[in-house]
Amino acid sequence: MGIVAGLDSSAGFTRIVVCDADTGAVLRQGYAQHPGEPKAADVDPQAWLLSLGEAASGGLLEGVQAIGVSAQQHGLVPLDAQGGLVRPAMVGNDKRAQVAAADLVEALGGRQAWAEAVGSVPQAGQPVAKLRWLARTEPENAQRVAMILQPHDWLVWQLLGRPVRRTTDRGAASATGYWSAGSGSYRPDLVELALGHQAALPEVLGPSDAAGTTPEGLLISAGTGETMAAAFGLGLAPGDAVVSLGASGSVMAVHHQALADPQGMITSFADATGMHLPVVHTSNAVRALRGSAEMLGTESLEELSALALKSTPGASGLVLLPYLEGERTPRLPHTAGTLSGLRRESMKPEHFARAAFEGMLCSLADAMDVLRGRGVEVRRVFLLGAAAELPAVQALAPAIFGAQVVVPQPADYTALGAARQAAWALGVSHGTLSPAAPPAWQGAVAQVFEPGEELALGQAVRQQYAATRDQIHPGAFDS
Repeated sequence: MGIVAGLDSSAGFTRIVVCDADTGAVLRQGYAQHPGEPKAADVDPQAWLLSLGEAASGGLLEGVQAIGVSAQQHGLVPLDAQGGLVRPAMVGNDKRAQVAAADLVEALGGRQAWAEAVGSVPQAGQPVAKLRWLARTEPENAQRVAMILQPHDWLVWQLLGRPVRRTTDRGAASATGYWSAGSGSYRPDLVELALGHQAALPEVLGPSDAAGTTPEGLLISAGTGETMAAAFGLGLAPGDAVVSLGASGSVMAVHHQALADPQGMITSFADATGMHLPVVHTSNAVRALRGSAEMLGTESLEELSALALKSTPGASGLVLLPYLEGERTPRLPHTAGTLSGLRRESMKPEHFARAAFEGMLCSLADAMDVLRGRGVEVRRVFLLGAAAELPAVQALAPAIFGAQVVVPQPADYTALGAARQAAWALGVSHGTLSPAAPPAWQGAVAQVFEPGEELALGQAVRQQYAATRDQIHPGAFDS
């Protein structure tokens, strides 16, 4: 069918993969860091274009027929009535709007009201909270805002030559805090609640739609957010979940419908295919391992992993509730971590190391159960993040999660997902693919781990963890 490209414009860099449109085989790759301060909260979007140009240099896009764009989620690009920047873009990991987010929760009548309205409760990173911060902190700038874009929307608009029509996709829109994945529509009243007045919002395209064609004849697909692009690049399907192991953690699954959670623990994203990606976040994951390693004096997580495997399931009765930074799931924002079950025989480094891994995985399993409790099927769990390579994680996770565990080989899955979307839009435009079925690219190369005979032991570990959690934090998961 031809050659397509996928673009991943993250917070710090641009990656581009050029792929065969039929098979997904990677033909060429490009990379460039964004110019400027990598952790800046305010960014000139031109930096993203400069990075894109550098990553695409040397004829990287020669012969490419279509491009898909993914970019950092939750960024805010405020434009005036002429399409000019009102102020620098606010990036996704900007935490300045924490108070603004709390204000919005109260203004609409609480967490349940937001969950029912748009499938998520405002967080500091979301555009809706950034708009509230702008209205309260920079009111003159807020008054000038006439159009609201996210980074992926802005990049697509630039690639198309800044047309009158501005577009986004349902995946990126579902991360804004003012578009509902359940109803598939905007809530302009929430924009007004945050900003103080109405503003134009980009048209939401379908998964296989094209945003347009450049003057040179290059097709630009709808694009999407980085989470949705990565899910598409991994080839996730119903029954699949992704556990991301960063300092904090998250559990995301593919589901056939949006989930409104009255407690606000579930964030209801849309995906890049027409399905949904409900997500549950935890405040603590690998930070519990790093803290444990420091406490034990081990030099690396690899050493902590080896130490943990010298212990036995249940860590000789030690249980670590890894709520070191408070916790989002369950909702215990002001609590601390707890080490329980200390006896003379359990006070050994290997047992504490084991309890750290079991505590982290049991906490993520709790988050997974929030989804399972709402009817989300989980048969296969993809583990992402550097900690997924640790032998202790691979040995313990299948039995604790009660599912097959897949550890994908490191690859540019976000860029690959954007490229796959470009191939889909290209195929639909040529009449060779159906709008209902994306191209069947080969899935991720991965290691696979089964629960096997350890399943009963894993469930016993979870019962020990749950008993400790419920004793120390009774009713934490009650509705």
